[in-house]
Amino acid sequence: MLKFIVVTGGVLSGLGKGIAAASIGHLLSDKYKVIPIKCDGYLNVDPGTMNPVEHGEVFVLDDGGEVDMDFGHYERFLGITCKFKWNLTMGKVFNEIREKERRGDYLGKTVQYVPHVTNLIKEKFFEIAKEEDADIVLIEIGGTIGDMENELYLEAARQLKNDVGSENVLYVHLTYVPILSAVNEQKSKPTQQSVHLLLQKGVQPDIIIGRCSEYLEDRIKEKIAQFCNIKKEAVITGLDVDDLYKIPMVFEQEGIINIISRHLKIRINKDLHKWKELIRNRESAKKNVTVAICGKYTQLEDSYASIIESLNHCSSNLNCKISLKWVDTTDETKIESQLKGVDGIIVPGGFGSRGTEGKMKAIKYARENNIPFLGLCFGLQMAVAEFARNVCKLEGANSTEIDPKTKYPVIDILPEQKNVTSKGGTMRLGAYDAYILKNSKVYELYNSVKVSERHRHRYEVNPEYHKVLQEKGMLLSGTSQDGKLVEFIELPKHKFFVATQAHPELKSSLDKPAPLFYGFVKACMK
Repeated sequence: MLKFIVVTGGVLSGLGKGIAAASIGHLLSDKYKVIPIKCDGYLNVDPGTMNPVEHGEVFVLDDGGEVDMDFGHYERFLGITCKFKWNLTMGKVFNEIREKERRGDYLGKTVQYVPHVTNLIKEKFFEIAKEEDADIVLIEIGGTIGDMENELYLEAARQLKNDVGSENVLYVHLTYVPILSAVNEQKSKPTQQSVHLLLQKGVQPDIIIGRCSEYLEDRIKEKIAQFCNIKKEAVITGLDVDDLYKIPMVFEQEGIINIISRHLKIRINKDLHKWKELIRNRESAKKNVTVAICGKYTQLEDSYASIIESLNHCSSNLNCKISLKWVDTTDETKIESQLKGVDGIIVPGGFGSRGTEGKMKAIKYARENNIPFLGLCFGLQMAVAEFARNVCKLEGANSTEIDPKTKYPVIDILPEQKNVTSKGGTMRLGAYDAYILKNSKVYELYNSVKVSERHRHRYEVNPEYHKVLQEKGMLLSGTSQDGKLVEFIELPKHKFFVATQAHPELKSSLDKPAPLFYGFVKACMK
């Protein structure tokens, strides 16, 4: 029988519902096929048009879908490749409702939130489960209990119990247990109020996870259980940890496996030995390197969530601690002074002209001082522009995205993008193949002449400048099959100077770090 686990959150946004849901899925994934669905309340069709500082990183899937960053946690924790369809947004839901109404699917009916919208949401749950032959569907409802925009998802989740039976659906509520410094005491009142709001919506949680900086005390668990109509053992700690990969182990230790097993009548046997070993590797590492991430969204680290995770994966597999230094490239006067002493430099993706001169300064500093450099997407484009200016002597070389009138447009918009007016979902998105030169660092890292990575861009290295770049020493080490699109570049004489038009960080995992990041960190260690 198909099982559902619904994860909700209360008190505060940003408590980590996605990580909690992914951790629960990880504990189940050895024996069962777990398919995650994320329900977002915003009216955007997807997060693709949002500034990363507004919503965090946009995660791109193989199929080209731009989705919530929680899908990164799902893929890394569950070992699966997610699909765009698994991210429901109210923008998507209302679009489909309107299309159905215009087609006449509801002829004679007044189209209402309940039952028409909630029925459509449930149809999506069951449709995805059937298409993927899922054993367990893991539904994360975005936002916080009490938010207007997630109420229809909550109502659909409430109805699931009647549709499939109480033994086939389990409700998990993540909440916050603060410790007030004045009294140094764990406080349960925010949790009580949050669960009270949830009960008003007709949903009784089966498990309550209390996010706290310490393990929940017995008396707090008893108090929460008493006020929230659940057993004490069903109140577990969502501990603040220094490594999010420890969360499944915390949940296991708190007994969540037994609660899920009893309620859903399933057997769970999870071996966490390999994860524990990889985490120990990082904690016991003697070597320490400092990596500068040079971008313009540095005020919100979630803007670069997958980059941080990719570095963590390398840390565990290379027995090396990595300290991050955030460098805001919008103030180009301080770039060089901030980069002194770092062991490696990453220039990540981005859009628009703000901070571009600062990024090129950081790249130049890495190139001239033989500091390991990794450029990602826009980072490749800026590396090409910097090289064209300072090595090829093409004064003022730039991207037409930044300077449409540049004399040397070494980066230009993709031909198929020139007539695109709609911003959402229209870039070169998803997995594309690259063909790799055998005498290259990229080939050495991937050990393959054909590589597939995910993309999210509109601009590319201008083919008119391929020849001059190569003549001056830049190796175009990976291209599209027809050779027109540059996918990887490198400087062979440099310790490590590699950039890619792709986003390899999106496919990195704890047990299989992204090859470019692995090679980059290895070079930093030297």
